[in-house]
Amino acid sequence: MQPIRTDTAEDFARRAQVMKALGHPSRLRLVDELSRGERCVCDLTQVIGHDMSTVSKHLRVLRKAGIVVDDKRGLQVFYRLKVPCVLNFFHCVDAVLDAR
Repeated sequence: MQPIRTDTAEDFARRAQVMKALGHPSRLRLVDELSRGERCVCDLTQVIGHDMSTVSKHLRVLRKAGIVVDDKRGLQVFYRLKVPCVLNFFHCVDAVLDAR
């Protein structure tokens, strides 16, 4: 049995920030790509099909929301999922879509 939570307005606002960060098709594609492992920005630009500055802006939104973390190595920046359980959200969204 799950303990009863007492959610505050701040809790809901923080959840909304995460959901907003995931609320763009390019950012969803980035999360999906990072589910396969750590990637550098240069690789992600090829996968997503946007220029490096656009991909970096999307990654910044995901990082600010706590979804990804970065690691700078020389001139390259590598990203990985901070909490892979965010992929459960994908499964939940797919279940909602299948139930329509």
